[in-house]
Amino acid sequence: MTTTSTSAMGGIVRRKEDPALIAGKGRYVDDIKLNGEAAAVFVRSPFAHAKINSIDTSAATAMDGVLAVYTAEDTRHLGDLLAQVAVGSLRPLLADGAVHHAGEAVAMVVAENAYIAKDAADAVMVDYDPLPAVVDMKDAVKDEIKAHEDAESNVLLTWYSHDWWPGVFELEDHRPAIAAAKERDDVVVVSQEMTNQRLIPVAIEPRAVLADYNSGYGRVNVWSSSQIPHALAGAIAKTFGMTSHDVHVVAPEVGGGFGAKLNVYPDEMLVVFASKELSRPVRWTETRREAAYSTIQGRGWVGTATITGTKDGEILGYELDAIADMGAYSQNFTVAIPVLGLYVAQGQYNVPLAWQITCVHTNTQTTDAYRGAGRPEAIYYVERIIDMYAAAIGMDPADVRKKNFFKKDEFPATTAIGLTMDSGNYEYNLDTLLEDVDYDGLRKMQKDARDEGRYIGIGLSTYVEVCGFAPSVLAEFGFGWDAYGLPTSFSGSGLVRVNPDGSATVIIGTGPSGQGHQTTWAQVVSERLGIPVDAIRVTHGDTFESPTGVGTFGSRSAAVDGAATYEAAEKVRMKAAELVAHMLEASAEDIQFADGGAHVAGSPGHTVTWAEIAEVAYKPHKGPEGLEAGLEAHAVFSPGNATWPFGSHLAVVEVDPGTGDVKILRYVAVDDCGNRINPMIVDGQIHGGIAQGVGQALFEEAIYDENGNLLTGSLVDYPLPTAGDLPAFELGWTNTPTDVNPMGVKGIGEAGTIGSAQTIVNAVVDAVRPLGVTHIDMPLRPRKVWDAIQKARG
Repeated sequence: MTTTSTSAMGGIVRRKEDPALIAGKGRYVDDIKLNGEAAAVFVRSPFAHAKINSIDTSAATAMDGVLAVYTAEDTRHLGDLLAQVAVGSLRPLLADGAVHHAGEAVAMVVAENAYIAKDAADAVMVDYDPLPAVVDMKDAVKDEIKAHEDAESNVLLTWYSHDWWPGVFELEDHRPAIAAAKERDDVVVVSQEMTNQRLIPVAIEPRAVLADYNSGYGRVNVWSSSQIPHALAGAIAKTFGMTSHDVHVVAPEVGGGFGAKLNVYPDEMLVVFASKELSRPVRWTETRREAAYSTIQGRGWVGTATITGTKDGEILGYELDAIADMGAYSQNFTVAIPVLGLYVAQGQYNVPLAWQITCVHTNTQTTDAYRGAGRPEAIYYVERIIDMYAAAIGMDPADVRKKNFFKKDEFPATTAIGLTMDSGNYEYNLDTLLEDVDYDGLRKMQKDARDEGRYIGIGLSTYVEVCGFAPSVLAEFGFGWDAYGLPTSFSGSGLVRVNPDGSATVIIGTGPSGQGHQTTWAQVVSERLGIPVDAIRVTHGDTFESPTGVGTFGSRSAAVDGAATYEAAEKVRMKAAELVAHMLEASAEDIQFADGGAHVAGSPGHTVTWAEIAEVAYKPHKGPEGLEAGLEAHAVFSPGNATWPFGSHLAVVEVDPGTGDVKILRYVAVDDCGNRINPMIVDGQIHGGIAQGVGQALFEEAIYDENGNLLTGSLVDYPLPTAGDLPAFELGWTNTPTDVNPMGVKGIGEAGTIGSAQTIVNAVVDAVRPLGVTHIDMPLRPRKVWDAIQKARG
């Protein structure tokens, strides 16, 4: 194990996770085999909206090797799938009387193996009576066709910036002031309808679940590719009327999640149900094509953004009037995702805000958390319209942004919706980016290229993110985990144990899916205790072994569970100092830990190793009188605020006006996530996030036809960015620590995605603006760009 720093914190330590993964030795759900396994396959609806007249399972149940075929008649008693924010129509475990999106599960076949189960699923005959489907969000608002035939309206609710949490915040309604500003002679009003298209998460590992119910003990073991093992265990216990200690969930290696594995899914409940009914293990593994129908999707907004501002760049008001597509059901946080966008709606700008978003049901797959979850959408709208405003007044987009930023001395800063941003230095961050790229030189290069007939565009974007979710007050707003039988709010937890041989074990409640927790948590503990990173093992994902935690999502793990682990390590350190003081006949205040042991300050040669310290800890008669034996500590961390990372991104692109093809020439990002535990891992998170943002900007889109059929359900029709589509990312950093947690860290897992899509769009539009193009909706595929150029040319 190598590090480039004398301190484990802040050093580039190679990922402890990688050797097993690179060698193909990692254990995913599909690698876990149990004796007597059966396989589950689902019968899925070909219709987006239809009445179920009957389900004939006779042919399927008569097939050799088929163990059971279950329908809603068998599972109705379990109730609907639990949802954290239960607004709108909840999802039945199996379609009950009607289906409401294509691919909805109607029946579950369990057989001796997946091949038999698939054949039997094909033999299940379902008599459907197709009903009209509502797919377009604007049509959904009209209520001419209902997504659910028994619903009063497709509209679930509307979130307003001035009244989003009645009784808690007394907020100014900025709408009258903005309306008055529009009447002034010296203002410019710029407005644009924009679509933030629906996306399909494509984790490299589709979802999978294996359940083994033991009727003798009344317990169930579940292995699931989940980001939230503890919440899943709570949901299973609550659904089946079990106690939490009888539900054991393990999330082994998880091959990517991006928020899609943050949900609890009906298939997890159904596989447990089948195992309990059949008294044998049951497995379900999602196919790649099935994933487009059975796993939640993301984004899906359409809205009109408006800026009212003076001709010299002062923004007098920012408005957004939008619709968000919730899909067919509320599942987990669905209807609350737009609220996360509301948290950052005004971006980095201290401007009046009038923001509303209407959440609607449609006959499409449910939307929920997908990398960024509401925040990429919100930042997209504000950053695109600011660019359009800058173009309208003939001002450089960097100067417009800097003129309207929250200033450094205004932090902690209160947003228009009453939240407090912990720390920020926005102008310095943007200036760092502009200096790094030689912005004036770039603009000169662009002018020279245009003189040569080349269409070069420079796109700029800034963002602020809210993450590190943990403040208990959020639970009062409905974001807790009580619906899953896990009333822990968003607190983080960590346990640190020094073993008798001087090594350390760290047990955490997160559910990582590639973020590098085994490495970064080892660095945190190493920095506090001086135990080498190689001698520290970090475990997670097992609800029987790990302290209760809500999982990994919302860029919260390091800032919350990492902080809990830091505090647990500090407790161990303080106790160890007493032990060492006894051993070396010194004061505990003078004990320092480093290089695998401890010494008295000023006497580095007078050292004891951690193995020697542990021996005394585990043999209390050798230690100070009255000191409890053992050397471990557990901590729960509940911060008083979220954290607010931020950054500035810039892209240089070239557009071929004859084909509409877009080539990214450079992509430069300067982000600020406070202190970085492992810069290499942070860089990796930014790389992945930018790639996904570029995917949305240029390639990806979930397309449904007017009947609710998904037309992009395979990777043939749903293109993803490849290495050949991306330049070498150029990353820089500023450091504005937070005081919300003891390490000064913010989140970084979603920042690249939040900052990137609009950066690319701004660059493309900047390239073709001389041709008369002012906006192009994502994804900016060549045909769409070419069409926009032709339309502008008339």
